[in-house]
Amino acid sequence: MTVTHHTEGHVGLITLDRPEKRNALNAAMIDGIVHGLLAHEENPEVRVIVLTATGEKAFCAGMDLTRVGGSTEGSPAPRPETATYLRLIQEGSTKPLIAAVNGTAVAGGFELVLACDLVIAADHALFGLPEVARGLVAGAGGTFLPLRIPRAVAFELALTALPINAARAYELGLVNRVVPGDAVLASALELAHAVAANSPNAVRVTRGLLRDASELATAEAWERVNAAIPGVLESPDAREGSRAFLEKRPANWA
Repeated sequence: MTVTHHTEGHVGLITLDRPEKRNALNAAMIDGIVHGLLAHEENPEVRVIVLTATGEKAFCAGMDLTRVGGSTEGSPAPRPETATYLRLIQEGSTKPLIAAVNGTAVAGGFELVLACDLVIAADHALFGLPEVARGLVAGAGGTFLPLRIPRAVAFELALTALPINAARAYELGLVNRVVPGDAVLASALELAHAVAANSPNAVRVTRGLLRDASELATAEAWERVNAAIPGVLESPDAREGSRAFLEKRPANWA
């Protein structure tokens, strides 16, 4: 088993478990990530998903290069799992996704982190895009890095192939929190449960509007906000949240 998944209350956990290969991505790894993702996305009890890995050395080293350097064949035939993985990379999960980065996250591993909404990193973690040093291109989201951090820094990361440490990633806004290695998962779960405690409907709508704000023109993003507000105000979650506040009790989200 290269990827495992289970639930903890309203939080779904996906764990990369191929430490002997630094959790490098092969077909089995991609399939495992996809199956875990879909299981949690389709489970109505799961409100937040945490993605992490075993061990302390690597979160994910990216593509297993034996798929490239050791193959004389063309690209493998498209598979449903591959399509779903690309959806994750390009559009994100349908639910809030938190990366608990326990070690090095480079190449496709870094791009997997970039697909997450929130990131908790171990203080010894490294992040980078070494593709150009391997004759490759960061084609799973790395070339969109200028949308996340200053252009000059993104170019430096992508063109030098040199990594940055967790502290620098935090300075750049790529990481929400940097914690000791043995506290990464606990910190990510704490953050996940904090998100899961809120209105599922409000979290879903707010998350979509946040993405719109960074991807759409300002006028169009405001149109999305104005269109969303009436439905939120009329939702059962809004009524329950207001009652809970007035009655000084925790909300009971259906």
